[in-house]
Amino acid sequence: MAVFALVILLGPRLLNVDGDLGRHLAIGEHILRSGSIPTSDVFSHTMAGDPLTPHEWLSQVAVAAAFRLLGLDGVVLLCALLIGLTFALVYRAAAARSGLPLAALAVTLLAAAASSLHWLARPHLFTLLLVVVWTGLLEAIRQGKRSGWWGLPLVMLLWVNLHGAFVFGFVIWLAYAAGWAWRRWVGRAEDAAGVGRGLALGGALSLAVTALNPVGLKLWATSLGYARNAYLVGHTAEYLSPNFHDVSTWPFLLLILAALWQGSASKRRMAPESALLLLGWLGLGLYSVRHVPIFAVVSAPILAGCVAGVLSESGPGLAWQRREAGVAGLDRDLRGHTWPIAVTLAAGLAFAGGVRLTPVADGNAFSPRIFPVQAVDWLDSHPQSGNVFNAFPWGGYLLFRLWPDARVFIDGQTDFYGEALTREYEQVITLSDGWQAVLDKHDVGWVLVPADSRLARALQSDRAWAEIYADSTAVILERAP
Repeated sequence: MAVFALVILLGPRLLNVDGDLGRHLAIGEHILRSGSIPTSDVFSHTMAGDPLTPHEWLSQVAVAAAFRLLGLDGVVLLCALLIGLTFALVYRAAAARSGLPLAALAVTLLAAAASSLHWLARPHLFTLLLVVVWTGLLEAIRQGKRSGWWGLPLVMLLWVNLHGAFVFGFVIWLAYAAGWAWRRWVGRAEDAAGVGRGLALGGALSLAVTALNPVGLKLWATSLGYARNAYLVGHTAEYLSPNFHDVSTWPFLLLILAALWQGSASKRRMAPESALLLLGWLGLGLYSVRHVPIFAVVSAPILAGCVAGVLSESGPGLAWQRREAGVAGLDRDLRGHTWPIAVTLAAGLAFAGGVRLTPVADGNAFSPRIFPVQAVDWLDSHPQSGNVFNAFPWGGYLLFRLWPDARVFIDGQTDFYGEALTREYEQVITLSDGWQAVLDKHDVGWVLVPADSRLARALQSDRAWAEIYADSTAVILERAP
């Protein structure tokens, strides 16, 4: 509930740090209105009609439905539910492994802080939740619960239609399969055949259901193809390594230090599955900041179990465990669904009643300092004809406000637009050689870019272009007749 309340307060940040929400709202609304899932592009003029892989369509429907219900407040409420439920499950897993509710709570809150650097109103929040659910099912199989395997394909059926990072599920499955193989090889598995059968059945059926999406097995090419493109990955901030000079990454650094300390302090041998998950996702988190939240939710239960091991081996730890025994009773009393449901309903009713549950006066809204809100307001009464060249971070917002009357040059879906068009966009926005030819090639009739951009200044001094609108955030220019 604490994490849920924190996300509610951070609503404006969730909406404005990233520019993709508008695109998700536009596509989700299109699906709800038309009853069909687009498999060819109808959102841009640069790649109109090209095959489109809807790898987030179900998430986009959920976001659009939340927007229909409560506007952007509904989107924030949905994000708060996803993140709150994720860390409620992380806490339960951590408490179950450690038997120490206070220690589990501390580790869970640290994991939440580490993951918060990527709390955005985007479909990846579904992946964060499903990673926790998926890992819990695999852990149940490892512990010999033979009926647990059937949950894997059910989760994967949802995952493959919610977000393209469903491949993370198979990365985690491989860690458990490798752990099972190691136990079988060294002869330490009590029921190696049963666990192996559960892993094999769950994994095989999960792999099969990945074809149950609007484009079938082509989804794999989209999900894996982007990561192989060095240019696109290098030009996407969330794929770069974390910058530990930024305060937002410090909780991740603390998680790493906690893992190193517990690994050296505990005399207990870590399960091979846990070691593979911890080291594997740590490596991925150091390589790309978008993997940090996955490391956080995967590592928290493992680290909580290590804390219990360290405490049981020391005198002060035994005293701590006696304190934990008193807290355990309170933890059992607070379990249940009553309080979470009540808090969620209270937040929803407050939003419906027009209460702003945010520390800023504007409430949950797109910021006119970040997005071209006033410029698009002007376009509502002064629609432009012809093709637009728009700033990349604003593509989603333009789709949200202007589509289908206007189609964008590009937006945040770089896995669809690809390297060639992204290079052309960069050529224009940086005024590289041949930038005017790119505008001519795509028959651009008007431009919407930041007021302080180099492109805006270049076009303002060009007699072939005329400024028709300007404010402190955005400028609109059109080709002179």
